[in-house]
Amino acid sequence: MDATGQGLNAIGGKTLKIIKGAPSFIGGILRSPALRYVAKRILLACFTVWIVITVTFFAMHAVPGGPFFSEKAVSPEVEAALREKYGLDKPLIVQYGSYLGDIIKGFDFGPSLKQKGRSVLGIISDGMKTSAALGISAAAIALVVGTLLGSTAALKRGSLADRLIMVMTTAFVSVPSFIAGTLLLLIFSAYTGWLPATATGGGISGLILPVATLSLYPTAYITRLTRASMLDTLGKDYIRTARAKGLSEGKIIFRHALKNSLIPVITYFGPMLAGIVTGSLVVERIFAVPGIGRDFVGSITGRDYPLIMGTTIILSMLVVFMNTLADFLYRALDPRITLE
Repeated sequence: MDATGQGLNAIGGKTLKIIKGAPSFIGGILRSPALRYVAKRILLACFTVWIVITVTFFAMHAVPGGPFFSEKAVSPEVEAALREKYGLDKPLIVQYGSYLGDIIKGFDFGPSLKQKGRSVLGIISDGMKTSAALGISAAAIALVVGTLLGSTAALKRGSLADRLIMVMTTAFVSVPSFIAGTLLLLIFSAYTGWLPATATGGGISGLILPVATLSLYPTAYITRLTRASMLDTLGKDYIRTARAKGLSEGKIIFRHALKNSLIPVITYFGPMLAGIVTGSLVVERIFAVPGIGRDFVGSITGRDYPLIMGTTIILSMLVVFMNTLADFLYRALDPRITLE
C-alpha cells in the first residue's frame, strides 16, 4: 500500500474513533448538572421567545385597521399593490410561517412599512445606541445608590437616617415616571435653566435629566429590597457566629451580610435592566430622546407591523437573557445554590 493509502486509512481510523466516542462524550455532557441546566434554560428561553412572537403576531393582526390607513385616503388599487408587495395579502398562517422562517434563517425582521428604505433591524440598532447608553447609566446608578442607601438604612435601623431614606424611597416608588420627569423638567430646565429640556443637541448635559428620571424608581425599589434583605441576613445564626469569633464589623457586613443580601436585588435587576435598556416610552417622549422607545410608539400608532414585532422580540430576548444571567449569578453569590 502506498503512502497515500496509508494516510487515508489513518484518517479514516481516527474519524471512526471520534464517531464511536461521540455518544460517550455527549453522555458526559448530559451528566454534568451545570451543562444540563444550561441546555434546559436555552430550550426554555427559545420556547418563551416563540410564545411571545406567536401571541404578538396574531394579536397585532387581530386589531382592526391596517398599516396603510392614514388621513390621506389610499385607493383600493394602491392598497392592494402595497399589501401584495409586503406579503400582507397572503393567509395569516402563511405570513406567520414565513416570518418565523426569516427569523430562524437570518434574524431578519424585514423592512419597515412606514420608514421607507430602512430595515427593522437597522432602526432598532440605531435606537438602541441611545437607549442602551441611557439605560445602562440609569441601571448602574440605581444599583450603586440603592445598595448603599439600603445598607445604610438597615445598619441604622430606627434612626433618623433610616426614616428619611424610607420616606424618600416611598415617595419615589409612588410617583409615576411621567410625573417625575415633568417635575425635573420644570425645575432644572424651565425655572432654573441649568439643563437643556431635550436630549437632542444638548450633548452630555442633555442626558442628565432622562438618566435621573429613569433611575429614580429602580433606585428606590433596590433601596427597599436591600434594606429588607440586609435586616433578614443580619439576624442569621452565621452572622452571630462571625461576631462571636471577633471578626470586624466591616468584614461581617461586606463579606457575609451584603453578599447574601444582594440575591433578591439580582432577581429584580435583570428584568429591570432589560426594560430600561430597551427604552422607556414615556421618558423618551418627555425629553425627545431619539431612542428605541420613540420608534416603538411610532410603530404602534402607525401599525408598522414588522417594527412592532422586531422591538417586542428584542425586548423579550433581553428579559430572558437577563433572567438566565441572574440565575447564574445566584450561584456565584451563594455556593449553596445548585443549578439543576
